[in-house]
Amino acid sequence: MGEQFVNITADNLENEHLCCAIADKKHQGGVAAKKQWLQERFAEGHVFRKLNAKGKVFIEYAPLETAWVPVYGDNYLYIYCLWVSGSYKGNGYAKSLLEYCISDAKAQGKSGVCVLSSKKKKPYLTDKKFMAKFGFETVDTAAGDYELLALSFDGTKPHLSERAKKMETEEKELTIYYGMQCPFIKNSVLQVKDTCEKYNVPLNLIAVDSLEKAKNVPGIFNNWAVFRDGKFETVQMLNEGGIKKMLGL
Repeated sequence: MGEQFVNITADNLENEHLCCAIADKKHQGGVAAKKQWLQERFAEGHVFRKLNAKGKVFIEYAPLETAWVPVYGDNYLYIYCLWVSGSYKGNGYAKSLLEYCISDAKAQGKSGVCVLSSKKKKPYLTDKKFMAKFGFETVDTAAGDYELLALSFDGTKPHLSERAKKMETEEKELTIYYGMQCPFIKNSVLQVKDTCEKYNVPLNLIAVDSLEKAKNVPGIFNNWAVFRDGKFETVQMLNEGGIKKMLGL
């Protein structure tokens, strides 16, 4: 392809944009938090590969053992995000990025690659139909049509934690688990806080700020997980409108 891809590393992190939230000022605090989070992940084998252009074209993945998700397995890579948006669609970039990840996994002697998805397309999750073209298959499921997909090289399979598959929490108030990885999260947390204060809605915000916490989230988690009345609601980040719609305000 004419346009080159670049991997973000500890050496070029400060000078490279992170694809999402490029120009929006309200997300710059989230970008700074994400860069700090990334800086601590590179030594673990974390990869952020993007198109060398001002657009949302990237893949982000890590060894499953150090991936901040409630997924377990031996010797796998986990894909956090594969995103190609806007005018960049239809150019084969997603294919190139995914093939790079698969080749990287094979070069490292991994057992396979896995990713969180769903039967029907949901926001913030990788498209199952696209992954199926590359041989990814459903290896585990959770309520709400959520699925763990895997491309296994040796027949082994990763799995969701049993706690995550229960998709429920003891807290009855609106409860949100949130990570540090996505630049959009910081602003979403602020909007949720402000909206809940405005309408006197009890809110329980839980920062997932360690690998151990991420591996033990009580539901599907890919940076964000919302529970209400003890039951899982969504992985979709919320603004004031989203909160009001969910709570019927």
